[in-house]
Amino acid sequence: MAREVKTATTDDARANPLALWYASPRECRLNAAPLPPAGPEDCLVATLWSGISRGTERLVHEGRVPASEHERMRAPFQEGAFPFPVKYGYCAVGRVEAGPPDLRGRPVFCLHPHQQRFVAPRACLVPVPDTVPPRRAVLAANMETALNAHWDAGSGPADRIVIVGGGVIGLLTGWLAARLPGAEVTLVDVEPSRRAVAEALGLRFALPAAAPRDADIVFHASASAAGFATAIGCAGNEARIVELSWYGEGTVPAPLGGAFHARRLQLVSSQVAAVAPSRRARWSHGRRARAAMELLADDRLDALITQEIPFSEAPAQIPAVLAPGWSGLTAVLRY
Repeated sequence: MAREVKTATTDDARANPLALWYASPRECRLNAAPLPPAGPEDCLVATLWSGISRGTERLVHEGRVPASEHERMRAPFQEGAFPFPVKYGYCAVGRVEAGPPDLRGRPVFCLHPHQQRFVAPRACLVPVPDTVPPRRAVLAANMETALNAHWDAGSGPADRIVIVGGGVIGLLTGWLAARLPGAEVTLVDVEPSRRAVAEALGLRFALPAAAPRDADIVFHASASAAGFATAIGCAGNEARIVELSWYGEGTVPAPLGGAFHARRLQLVSSQVAAVAPSRRARWSHGRRARAAMELLADDRLDALITQEIPFSEAPAQIPAVLAPGWSGLTAVLRY
């Protein structure tokens, strides 16, 4: 793992922190972000790392958030409005510089946009345990998505589980599935290079042409029509297909003819904004966030972070990360 780099401590950076804004289609800028006054339960956090959630931020970067979803897509602490300009992001990890005594000096995770320093209520912060390095903790929001997906799926021991799409959400979903006793878990992806990371996480790997059939649970996370068709083909009779992709604007062809109805397949959407119905009566968002953070205590998950970008270079480098064909998994900004 790369050496942790401390946040800058110059007076200018403290008084005038910078934040990343999506300014226009495929253009990012760093703008000053004046800090609001802090209340007694607020914390001043100096950011160490923030993760780029490629699937969602690519849609934001390209201006493809549907008008019908502008309000539902608002992230905590977002500024501006869709399509542009908008300050967006939700995978920040930093150290508390000022605030309640029990949190001072502690690393915390927050659903906050990419910004050098920020003020947030303590209720919005998830402490990072000693077992999880701050750099890896940027994956907490992705882990929440994967955990919620399994609650929506009803995955269980000895299930035959297929994940179509080997991005970070697909890999985390597969990593959780592989921890189920006796589960047979296969990652399906068009990129042969995904085999190494899949096998390192305890998963089998297959290209679409060799994808397993008769699965009990199929998770689709490729955000492509071809991947969705593969997911349907992997499902066994009366199996459940959990759709994790979000496509933004436009329509996606779905092959619901053929044997889809005869095999009585179930198609279930999963989205992290709400706790899955199977847990909602007992689990708050905070409890789920803390559980996801604890689950990150596995050194193998560092393989999901494949690029570091100095925060000052974010406007120049992020367009390449969010462009079609980028071969990495998660890019992080280093502050």
